Amino acid sequence: MGAAITLAQLDSDPHPALARLRAAEPVSWLPSLEGWLVTRHDLVLAAMRDAATFTVDDPRFSTAQVVGPSMLSLDGLEHDRHRAPFVGPFRAGEVAGRFAQSTDDEANRLIDEIASAGAAELRRAFAGPMAAAIVTEALGLERGEVADVLGWYEAIVASVTSITAGTGATDAGREAFAGLSARLRAVIEGGDRSSLLAAAAGAGSLSAEQVISNAAVLLFGGIETTEGMIATAVLYLLAAPERAEAAWAEATRAEATRADGAAAGRALGAALDESLRLEPAAAVVDRYATADVTLGGAPIARGDLVRLSITAANRDPAVFADPDVFDPGRPNLRRHVAFAQGPHVCVGVHLARLEARAALGALLARLPGLRLDPERPAEVRGLVFRKPQRLDVVWDAN
Repeated sequence: MGAAITLAQLDSDPHPALARLRAAEPVSWLPSLEGWLVTRHDLVLAAMRDAATFTVDDPRFSTAQVVGPSMLSLDGLEHDRHRAPFVGPFRAGEVAGRFAQSTDDEANRLIDEIASAGAAELRRAFAGPMAAAIVTEALGLERGEVADVLGWYEAIVASVTSITAGTGATDAGREAFAGLSARLRAVIEGGDRSSLLAAAAGAGSLSAEQVISNAAVLLFGGIETTEGMIATAVLYLLAAPERAEAAWAEATRAEATRADGAAAGRALGAALDESLRLEPAAAVVDRYATADVTLGGAPIARGDLVRLSITAANRDPAVFADPDVFDPGRPNLRRHVAFAQGPHVCVGVHLARLEARAALGALLARLPGLRLDPERPAEVRGLVFRKPQRLDVVWDAN
């Protein structure tokens, strides 16, 4: 069945094709991807958790070709060594203590810039700048460098996407990583131990180059995941007026009293998780078979590319009832795999959630009558990274 699936389908509207594969051929060879595509939730989980059989540590791994070896592209003891210096600073309590105020401040600063206009394209005017500002702070850079960070990020993402599509890394991606590396090296050599990067380098387990490669992964994930989370959640909430009204009521109550933030955070967190389930920011993750193995009845050969479809796993009807319906009240909502599972579960998940909740809460509380622009409908697209290409909204400006 996979022979009939095109890259255009996977980029624009993959859900019907993925549903057919999941039902009849859950591990399918796709010539368009030059690899196997895994679409069933249990099989995706099994492969994510079995790094000995399905590894990221392969010269073909796209991100490593652009930024070098990192926690994202290594397994076993080397993966643990690269990941360890970053685990502590990204625990939930550490993230809340360090970033809760700055995420609120940044969300409100960005809204101050657009509030009087009554209309905006939120992906570029709000979601992207919000994510870039916080990851810029996390990496020890200055607020005025956000534009540079966004430029480096966009070129790196484009280069990774180009590799995944089979056309190779780009010169712009190489230049962007060189520019990012030079700036991050200056942060590391600055010696400020309150800096995440300087602390990671000072721990002694990683070289400066290895710290920089992992920082590039944090940049990559920190912007891409969070921008996609915010934009997609706004899209799904505003497309379901009854859900948006309930979330708006809780967000405005929390904004007014500053006493119900936890309740509002839970409600907004559920909306975020459900939108991530329906459209995860990372549609697929790559693995490579280390031995001949059978998965879901498919004979996978050693060295084969195995692409795990997070998009398909998150809509598996064996796990999620009415899987195509936006329902933040699902009792098993957290079973989605948008942040992966196993040794490569996203290290920045708590920061991404914190940012996205702050962003959604501020948007709903401060932009009365926020709604999708009917003249400019949003379209979620992306072969590897999925999000609205534009998110045009209007509201009742004062």
